[in-house]
Formats: sequence, C-alpha cells, structure tokens
Amino acid sequence: MHEVKLSDGIITLSPLRLDDVEAHLAGEDELLVRWLNGGPGTREGTEAYFRHCREQWETPGPLRAFGIRMGADEVLAGTIDLRFAGEGLAPGQVNVAYGLYPSWRGRGLATRAVLLASQYAASEGGAEAVIQVEPENPASAEVAQRAGFTPGEPTPSKDGTRFDWYIRDLRTAAR
Repeated sequence: MHEVKLSDGIITLSPLRLDDVEAHLAGEDELLVRWLNGGPGTREGTEAYFRHCREQWETPGPLRAFGIRMGADEVLAGTIDLRFAGEGLAPGQVNVAYGLYPSWRGRGLATRAVLLASQYAASEGGAEAVIQVEPENPASAEVAQRAGFTPGEPTPSKDGTRFDWYIRDLRTAAR
C-alpha cells in the first residue's frame, strides 16, 4: 500500500494504524463517544475497526480514515475520515467526519484537518464534501463553517436522527 501523508506544516494526516489503538482509547471522552463513535471503545473493537480501515486503503474501498497527528513524533491528536459512498450521499459527494481528543481541542486543528482531507477528497475525484452535524453539536458546525462549508438542507437519517448538512464544492478545494 502506498502510504498517504498529508501535511500543512502544523498537522499531518496519515492512515490509522494498529499502533494508534492505545492513544485512541486514551483520548476518547464522552464527546467523542456521543458525536462520533456511537459508544465507548474497547480494545478489541477499536483494533477490528483500525484493521478494517487499513483494508479499505488496500482494496481500495469507500472509506479513508486518517489519524490527525502533531509534531515531529506525530502524536495522535484525533481522527478524520472520508466516506466516498454512504447513506444519503449522491454520487460525487464525500462525507467528512472528525474528532479531536480533549487536550487538542480549541486550537483550530480540526479545521486544518478538514481542509487537508477536502483537498485529498478532491484529488480522488470527490465533487462535493458533506459534513453532517447534530444540531446539539455547535462546535462541529463551527469547524465546518471555518473550513468554508455552507449550510445545506437538514436531513434525517434512517433512524430519525436529524443532521444539519454543511457542504463545500471540492473543485475549489483542489486549488
């Protein structure tokens, strides 16, 4: 597998790997569980998910999961993933989902990660990026807006959860 590594000089995005499991579990808090993970992580479940993420890079599947890394030693600060297919997405739309561990929040790192991931999605043929945010999660909506996404139509999921959509034309992200 060709190792993808994206950087803006402050953060680096690279595929999640099994040696990230410990840092991910240590960084997980109630906000990540609520907004991103859907439940508390276990070692077994997290290892299985990270293996799935690697398989998606190798096959290539519709998921591209990155670790958000800081510094020369690339400390794991959070995750961001791109889904090139999924529920409610039109052809060419790419879903972007992200989360930072508590000690890394409030520094603009999620916005940087969304911008880098959007450039990658554009280079892989994505036409439009979508960030789906539950209305009770204003911090995530602020990240989307700082990254140049504009509000779209709120959309309920199959289970009835309402999401506010934020959309960005990726043709401008590639530049």
